[in-house]
Amino acid sequence: MGVISFLQEFESPVDPDRLFKALILDSCNLCPKLLPQHIKSIDIIEGDGGVGSIKQINFARGIHFKYAKYRIDELDMENFQCRYTITEGDVLGEKLKSIEYEMKFVADHGGGCICKMSKLETGYSVTVSIFIK
Repeated sequence: MGVISFLQEFESPVDPDRLFKALILDSCNLCPKLLPQHIKSIDIIEGDGGVGSIKQINFARGIHFKYAKYRIDELDMENFQCRYTITEGDVLGEKLKSIEYEMKFVADHGGGCICKMSKLETGYSVTVSIFIK
């Protein structure tokens, strides 16, 4: 079993409070409207949308993937942080058991924010080939 991780950051002119609400708290309504070429819908499968809830992203026609189910593991509305785990869907492929994401929206000096996203893939089967001559 292996673990793969990365950290990605991007800047936005939108303040952290507004961006957190739009991308995290209101994702079911807003993301399909903003990205209809990529996201057909985001549905709450279980729960009220808070911690422990299960959501499903249904991708638009023409996208390589059909769907992804994820569980919301943490919502910190004071610090604009969210952690969720993709547990099902063709985005996992045949070897991944889950993908865990953590997103943080941090204020910058210009009134906007920096979105910091980390990703941790677990359960990846690593095959090592050794050739002896």
